Amino acid sequence: MADVQVRKEQSIAKRHPSDIFAPLFPFERSFGLTPFSWMREFTREMDRVFRGLTPSVETEAWAPAIDIHESNGILSVTAELPGLKKDEVKVEVTDDALIIEGERKREHKEDREGYHRLERSYGRFYRAIPLPEGAKTDQVKAELSDGILKVALPVPEVKKHVRQISVEEGAKSKPTTA
Repeated sequence: MADVQVRKEQSIAKRHPSDIFAPLFPFERSFGLTPFSWMREFTREMDRVFRGLTPSVETEAWAPAIDIHESNGILSVTAELPGLKKDEVKVEVTDDALIIEGERKREHKEDREGYHRLERSYGRFYRAIPLPEGAKTDQVKAELSDGILKVALPVPEVKKHVRQISVEEGAKSKPTTA
């Protein structure tokens, strides 16, 4: 008489959702990861291995910190632009906006015995600050000193109409029980 092997298979309804991928991705069981988490881990590991081997080059947008303050009819805009010279910054004014834009370019070169390192970073920025109606755009002044750009622009003072509203006490409500 021949030996017969009997296998009892688990029904799909009782399987774990990640088991759906088991036939396609046999490594899932060996690592205990789903295919998606395995790819995420693989990507992290590859980034870690190659970090430091490739030269770093930044080519991304740069948004310098800007403070805007209005006092005594003067709109003051202060922008932090460390390391930039006045010919690397462009300030324009239109009827409805103050535009500050430019580009920073940094290059760091290091030569030692048997070693050459060159790092470059680039970053463009563009900021448009809306101006209030009636701003005197023909009287704008800009000054760049020690990486701080200061722009002053006369604007009409807006008179605020403030009215105090009295607060009345409402009727006391009784707690409800559910």
